[in-house]
Amino acid sequence: MAVGVAEPARAAAVVSLQSVVPVPASVQPAAGVTYTLPPNAAIQTHAGATAVGDHLAGILRPSTGYALPVTTVSGTPSGGIALLLTGADPSVGAEGYQLDITAAAITIRAQTAAGLFYGVQTLRQLLPPTVEARSVQPGPWEVAGGRIVDRPRYGYRGAMLDVSRHFFGPDVVKRYVDEISQYKVNVLHLHLSDDQGWRIVIDAWPRLATYGGSTQVGGGPGGYYTKAQYTDLVAYAAARHITIVPEIDMPGHTNAALASYAELNCDGVAPPLYTGIEVGFSSLCVPKEITYTFVRQVLAELAALTPGPYVHVGGDEAHSTSDADYRTFMNRIQPFVGAAGKTVMGWHQLGQADHTPGRVAQFWGTTTADADLAAAVSKGDKVVMSPANKAYLDMKYTPETPLGLSWAGLIEVQTAYNWDPATLVPGVPAGAILGVEAPMWSETLTRLADIEFMAFPRLPALAEIAWSPQSARNWDTFRVRLGAQGPRWTAQGINFYRSPQVPWASAPPTPGRVEAESFTSQSGVQIVADPAAHGGNRVGYIDNGDWIGFSGVSVTGRTGFTARVASGGPGGTIQVRAGSATGPLLGSVSVPNTGGYGSYVDVSTVLSAGSGPLHLAFTGSGGGLFDIDDFALTGSSPPATNLALRKPATADSQCAPTEGPEKAVNGSTGGGNADKWCSVGATKWWRVDLRSSTSVGRVVIRHAGAGGESTAFNTRDFDIQASVDGVTWSTVAQVRGNTANVTTTTFTPIAARHLRLNVLTPTSNSDRAARIYEFEAYAS
Repeated sequence: MAVGVAEPARAAAVVSLQSVVPVPASVQPAAGVTYTLPPNAAIQTHAGATAVGDHLAGILRPSTGYALPVTTVSGTPSGGIALLLTGADPSVGAEGYQLDITAAAITIRAQTAAGLFYGVQTLRQLLPPTVEARSVQPGPWEVAGGRIVDRPRYGYRGAMLDVSRHFFGPDVVKRYVDEISQYKVNVLHLHLSDDQGWRIVIDAWPRLATYGGSTQVGGGPGGYYTKAQYTDLVAYAAARHITIVPEIDMPGHTNAALASYAELNCDGVAPPLYTGIEVGFSSLCVPKEITYTFVRQVLAELAALTPGPYVHVGGDEAHSTSDADYRTFMNRIQPFVGAAGKTVMGWHQLGQADHTPGRVAQFWGTTTADADLAAAVSKGDKVVMSPANKAYLDMKYTPETPLGLSWAGLIEVQTAYNWDPATLVPGVPAGAILGVEAPMWSETLTRLADIEFMAFPRLPALAEIAWSPQSARNWDTFRVRLGAQGPRWTAQGINFYRSPQVPWASAPPTPGRVEAESFTSQSGVQIVADPAAHGGNRVGYIDNGDWIGFSGVSVTGRTGFTARVASGGPGGTIQVRAGSATGPLLGSVSVPNTGGYGSYVDVSTVLSAGSGPLHLAFTGSGGGLFDIDDFALTGSSPPATNLALRKPATADSQCAPTEGPEKAVNGSTGGGNADKWCSVGATKWWRVDLRSSTSVGRVVIRHAGAGGESTAFNTRDFDIQASVDGVTWSTVAQVRGNTANVTTTTFTPIAARHLRLNVLTPTSNSDRAARIYEFEAYAS
């Protein structure tokens, strides 16, 4: 590679129709046929599919830079991308789809919007991995020709997230919803209560949240969802065709409730809050009538917030409840669920109690025979399969995995994939199985990166079990298809485990990036073979004071530095220096513990001006600080000029005195709750005076989410307009369905002195305000 100078963009190979996860029911490639998405393409939908069209546009716009307007049609378009609710192969059923790719068009047909949504998830995997980036990429955007006809094996394809052991806020849950929805998962089971925390407001029993939700495993602040936040989560998931199943676990796993209300205890004494991870020590008081008032009110309020069909009542590990009391309790509370208009769901121990219509038992055992499961099936229960030794995403991959537990065994990717729900437990007929769910318990997980590391790549393995026909599943082909997902996850910023069982595809070479092991001088560091690294090697065993130099890489004219790093140790600092390892310091960037030496993330910093060969010096406390895979020097001299920087700005209104229009051009790109333009009202506009007429061809807008607020507040729909005189305006770009924190819009350069942002309302489901952290304008 010629280092120090960006190499020409290389066109990635067209993705094979055979590479999709989950594997489709039927794939028919068309040899020699390729569709290329043109800059003027439109997404055309039937009237009932505009939301799916907006979803697809939100994926494609940031990376392609194309406008991709979403329009409604009644017939069959002859070009672009069409999402149609007629004409699909009858075999697709309610959730399947038919995807046709010709040289002229991409057409997805289905019987429902859900089917079109799943077809879109397949289409995104057929585009180059860089389509998942949130900034404009070079393309071309090619899709291999052919036909896919697909449908799910099971109607219930679930993931569970435990927000009780450790609390995860709405933004984390939404991110997980986005990540699992691309693999056609259609249920998110939220474990809302346990010994360590109660996570949902119940008006009749307010201390459940305010006191019972005030801590978590290991201590810490805990947290809970307000009813508005929970309702927003439900709506967010529903927009991605995911049903929320809420769980209140009982009669065991109830210490948070017992600590909140003394009267729920048989002795009338509230125990202290609990922050450990042991199970089986708590129980609601079965003989007390107030217990049933409590349960009825809790379930009624929760059911009223939940449009989905199920309410999960837990029922596992009730070791402090006698068998007789357990049956008495469950037989009393199950009718409360029905009275609230929902169907009972519970862990498979629920088979001890009487059957209720439509009941679902969730099997989490580790054996191929279970008396409670057998009893549930004999009584008519449907079954969701979640065997802990196959499907629990919180189990360690290997003994060295830094996160997770191992009581159910170690679960590498092949173990998670190689089982069949229909034959795992003899005596459970295939017709009794409703589907598959992948639970994620959170005793050891504290952040989104932890969730991602444990879910990926095993969640896609379990999603394929739930979606694909058993006859189409094969480990040897799956591991290759799974490996091809790696560059997509990298583009999405997903922190995943690079299992040695999977042949991970390397991301296409990025212009201007340099392999760290191509150094020409060094002190202390070593080259390490690593299948998770680009090129299969990395620079490792980095200790305090080590350095590497690159005689062929110049820092002259460079304004930024980005490196791909991993750490299972203490982390440290990369110093960017000019000329030598002790030369002028141009910038430094901290490297955190990323969760493991195979778990890579990008870190970056701004560089001051310098000249001469690049040297990277490493500092930190102790040894084994971190590893570095590759890096890039970015920017040029002079850097692109932001034409809007600190120019006069006006707007129709602002939300607060600290949120005026000038904040959008103050040069502070990090944003913050008091560093933005915010406006409310039925119409919203903001404009900037560039002070003289100049050529403008690119606008960058930083939205809510880039500065600490929820991405739910992103400005979704807006027009960008230009004017020479401030009186006559022309629309140069339209953005619809934006979900990115940073939106880059390019258009044919136009002479303009004034630029205006017209925001359509409402901007989101949860807030009618426009929030813009920074507006930047460039010549091209």
